[in-house]
Amino acid sequence: VQLQASGGGLVQAGGSLRLSCAASGRTFSSYTMGWFRQAPGKEREFVATINWNGGSTYYADSVKGRFTISRDNAKNTVYLQMSSLKPEDTAVYYCAADFTYYSASHYYTYPAYWGQGTLVTVSS
Repeated sequence: VQLQASGGGLVQAGGSLRLSCAASGRTFSSYTMGWFRQAPGKEREFVATINWNGGSTYYADSVKGRFTISRDNAKNTVYLQMSSLKPEDTAVYYCAADFTYYSASHYYTYPAYWGQGTLVTVSS
């Protein structure tokens, strides 16, 4: 599976952006998908995940209520709608595929596939 993320850019605080991640391969619809991000000088962190049919989604506390993850299996694409953006959301955002997220503990296995990342910059 190859993942291609897009949609990043510069936005003012309070604004919105939608990230997209297009996947190749016929097995996309069977994978749990997710978004992670890495801010300058920080470790990569979990943002959101969605199961194979979109029936279950989970979010990091820092983005809950502001970000929405969705997927379109017919288009082999996963999205991250980001609203009410804050300067602390500035990071490179990566899409990922094929991992398990344990909602009770917030633990997740390392994804098997990663996209190349797209930069989101939120100005104050």
